[in-house]
Amino acid sequence: MGYFVTGATGFIGRNLVERLLDREGTIYVLVREGSKGRLEELRNRWGVDDTRVVGIAGDLSQDRLGVSDEDVERLKGEVGHLFHLAAIYDMTADADSQQVANIEGTRHMVELAHAVEAGRVHMVSSIAAAGLYKGLWREDMFEEAEELDTHPYFRTKHDSEGVVRNECERPWRVYRPGIVVGHSETGEMDKIDGPYYFFKLIQRLRGVLPQWMPTIGIEGKEINLVPVDFVAGAMDHIAHVDDERWDGKAFHLTDPKPKSAGQVINMFAKAGHAPQMQMRLDPKMFGVIPPQVRAGMMMLPPVKRIRNTVLSDLGIPDSVLTYVNYPTSFDCRNTQEALEGTDISIPPLETYADKLWDYWERNLDPDLFKDRSLAGAVAGKVVMITGASSGIGKSAALQIGEAGGTVLLVARTPEKLEETRDEIESLGGEAHIHQCDLSDLDDIDRMADEALEQHGRVDVLVNNAGRSIRRSVALSYDRFHDYERTMQLNYFGSLRLIMALLPGMRERKFGHIINISSIGVQTNTPRFSAYVASKAALDAFSRCIGSEVIDDGVHITTIHMPLVRTPMIAPTKMYDAFPTSSPEEAADMIADAIIRRPKKVATRLGTFGEVLYSLAPKASDAILNQGYKLFPDSTAAKGGADKTAKDEEVSTEGVAFAYLMRGVHW
Repeated sequence: MGYFVTGATGFIGRNLVERLLDREGTIYVLVREGSKGRLEELRNRWGVDDTRVVGIAGDLSQDRLGVSDEDVERLKGEVGHLFHLAAIYDMTADADSQQVANIEGTRHMVELAHAVEAGRVHMVSSIAAAGLYKGLWREDMFEEAEELDTHPYFRTKHDSEGVVRNECERPWRVYRPGIVVGHSETGEMDKIDGPYYFFKLIQRLRGVLPQWMPTIGIEGKEINLVPVDFVAGAMDHIAHVDDERWDGKAFHLTDPKPKSAGQVINMFAKAGHAPQMQMRLDPKMFGVIPPQVRAGMMMLPPVKRIRNTVLSDLGIPDSVLTYVNYPTSFDCRNTQEALEGTDISIPPLETYADKLWDYWERNLDPDLFKDRSLAGAVAGKVVMITGASSGIGKSAALQIGEAGGTVLLVARTPEKLEETRDEIESLGGEAHIHQCDLSDLDDIDRMADEALEQHGRVDVLVNNAGRSIRRSVALSYDRFHDYERTMQLNYFGSLRLIMALLPGMRERKFGHIINISSIGVQTNTPRFSAYVASKAALDAFSRCIGSEVIDDGVHITTIHMPLVRTPMIAPTKMYDAFPTSSPEEAADMIADAIIRRPKKVATRLGTFGEVLYSLAPKASDAILNQGYKLFPDSTAAKGGADKTAKDEEVSTEGVAFAYLMRGVHW
């Protein structure tokens, strides 16, 4: 006796076929014309030829699965077990596709089973057949399903199982897997589904917060995950249990001890070295709000738009959120009894979560399939960089020019700009000089008009030019001009240039403004009140207009730059002993911002400082006060007349503190 398998090239199907190959008998697999190449790849993977795994041409949408009369005669009496796995296992698929594949495909499978006189039919259904049943869903339940029309997937999986129950005249068994994830030993998975949709959120949290930082989240209800190797192994064994009492029964291939959604997310966060939710809120807390009111609020256009924007940014389909508060739990006594005496069981998620995460990050992460190169981001783009004659601006200009962007170099000193332009051209890039005093608002207007006239547009603006002043407030009582000077260049100069270029960006429905801010805005470091205040002003402006221009395709990114070894910090000699980033590393942050267009780019320490000040501002002040005492004002800041006088040397404790707070300017 042989086997006939639909969906053999699918994820569960190919794992099942691997199990069946350990048994005797020819395996016939339904294959569409377009999947023959995939079947040949799988044969090579399994180490078999086309006499062991035989392709049978057909299609789910056709009567009798489109199997020819000749093949039906060939198969008649030869199929001991017909496994039907071909279906759409995807909450995001459209209703019409699911109707054809899940319901009509199952009906056509039953027709074929009758025609070839299959010994036993094995239909793979899903826990979705229960709909949103509230409570314990047993294996002997079917008609009791609730709220099936909440989603087409629920309805079509339920009704396709009904086709087998009501129309199949051959002995049958139904299998209802939980949410199938990758292989528990290899992590292999074929697509993003179920909990995988939350992996990108976890990855982003890892990028902005240290692993040890506690976060707050939702506990959620039970989410029943099962690895594909368990599903395939259980199906293979139960299908071959020669006991007629199991015919006409359903088997829940589910975890008898499922974890809550919050626990699952935490396990994957741990696997991905991301912060975990130390406080998880019970959704019942929101039960005081009547369901009708909650539903009405979610239907409000502003709420729907915000929800859709957030989910779209994270790549999470709205339908997937159903499983966060899924009301159904599953009894699996039939399965446990049928598997008794075997070593087939569900391993605890914590023993293989790291394998699932690793496989996703190496093979399925959507960012792997996007053009994340700087060349792809700046090709055909006009990029204006202020402060491009040295330091961060020059390094960024060289990277962008070499990647193929047209670079507009802006600074006061034409000789240095010419050097930068020549270097870019030697790398095969294109650059143009636009001299400007960025503390002179009229000169900014002139330069902006000149650039637009010559180049037609500016696609990306990098506001990099800036002035830094390190001086305690005690030495600033009579130096109000320090605050005026930093505001003039760091805020008003950048603002004037944005105002000149933003209208064109909005009109073209494309633009990107990158403001080089400072880690000091996040950490509130002492002695930089003039500098940080000017940067904070630009940050606040950018946050406010961000919501105004998002519809016009204009993105605004703020980079909270750590301490970088540039000419701007050279006068503060104690920085010679400090750990700093190089201009090239800073340019990498700008390049990454151009590629990803995030709202904010920051170091983990900067983000931690920002969070700490929000949660415990007095504790933050106490820590910063230690830095204030360790690092005195420089001779220049004190207004010393002796230009050759040396600053006090940094103490050993100071150097240690600087390394502990790497990137913070003191």
